[in-house]
Amino acid sequence: MKAVLNGTVIAEAPQADLLKIEGNWYFPPSSVNSEFLVKSPTSYTCSWKGECQYFSVQDGETLLPDRAFSYPTPPAASFDRVGQDYSNYVAFWKEVRVTD
Repeated sequence: MKAVLNGTVIAEAPQADLLKIEGNWYFPPSSVNSEFLVKSPTSYTCSWKGECQYFSVQDGETLLPDRAFSYPTPPAASFDRVGQDYSNYVAFWKEVRVTD
């Protein structure tokens, strides 16, 4: 599967390596082209996944705010709910499309 923004592949991995959590596909950290991501100061804490790290996605000269997110240090108790450790897996939304 691929996370694509305007024809640029931001992340790519076999579907078997991704996790689907609450309707979002999460890519393993090693599959993400981090040169397109810029840490965002936006803060959010999920009641069961913990503190979220947002990223803005670089599209040429344009920086699209908060189009990717990750949970760097989720609580260990949440691993049972997800089925494995998903620390630093990255999900995308809005203009970043996840396709087969």
